[in-house]
Amino acid sequence: MPDEDFNERSQLLLKSLIERYIREGHPVGSQNLLEEAGLPISSATVRNVMADLEERGFICSPHTSAGRVPTAQGYRLFVDQLITMQSIDERYLQQQGMAFDPDLSAVEMANVASQLLSSMTSQAGLVTVPKSEKLSLRQVEFLPLSGNRVLVILVIDEREVQNRVLHTSRPYSEQELQQASQLINQRYSGKSLSEVRSGLLMAMQEDKDTIDTYMQTILDLASQAFEAEEEDENTDYVLSGESKLVNLSSAEDLDRLQGLFTAFDQKKDILELVDRSINAEGIQIFIGEEAGYEVFDGFSLITAPYQSDGVTLGVLGVIGPTRMSYEKVIPMVDVTAQMLTSALNKN
Repeated sequence: MPDEDFNERSQLLLKSLIERYIREGHPVGSQNLLEEAGLPISSATVRNVMADLEERGFICSPHTSAGRVPTAQGYRLFVDQLITMQSIDERYLQQQGMAFDPDLSAVEMANVASQLLSSMTSQAGLVTVPKSEKLSLRQVEFLPLSGNRVLVILVIDEREVQNRVLHTSRPYSEQELQQASQLINQRYSGKSLSEVRSGLLMAMQEDKDTIDTYMQTILDLASQAFEAEEEDENTDYVLSGESKLVNLSSAEDLDRLQGLFTAFDQKKDILELVDRSINAEGIQIFIGEEAGYEVFDGFSLITAPYQSDGVTLGVLGVIGPTRMSYEKVIPMVDVTAQMLTSALNKN
């Protein structure tokens, strides 16, 4: 944190250095910084201030250049206290908002939002898919297939339809499957998927002597269907525009980018990071090493939660190099979360 010695001049020079580095991508020397800041001071004074900024950990000097570049600590001070946010054209927002068709399912809207974020920011757009406890069962149908297979059709939140095939220990008749569908729909329609799974588990744990063969058949079948649903509906995310990171990254960041792409595939670290944002209010910004994961060194993640009926369903955000235009990206992440929330409420 800046103290009384970190005066307005030092802040202005740090702000100017970061803005120029974001814009051009090259280490900033004292003469260029003097031109950028436009202050009536000497080059020697600028060098003294830069030395102080470096000592405080806000900038550093790459070994290949006499210029300076921002550190994660410098970017943090910049976004917390020095940044000047850019407004977004209202007509542009209206045009982008039309992409959120209220007839789309929540998962389809997540795909739209990730593509929209990538398009607007020229970074990678990430949107988590709503967790299963946020989704409600509307209807389930079991249909016989050849062999020991059953087709499960799940209607979730009225618009989303999911199909999966179960491999069963024996063939089931069409009548058995119709009876199973009717009973599950009568008992569990309108309940969250997590409530359905817990209800089935409790029913199966009841005294076996009180459960007849017919009910045991239904519970076994439904349990398999919703176990598969639990596997599919664990927190996940959709990602768009990751290829843009290749063009945005410097040559020395390409090795780091390989690690980030591996993290995209494995998902665990990414999901743990965005889960830290899901219960937070408003914009969250993770800069470089602040994320706590080595693969994020040199990259930043900006997130915002989205909601439906006042309940937070997930998080959307942008991943890009630490050298991103925060003044543009932050408002776009914020407004995209608002547009997705509005569309889900209309849904």
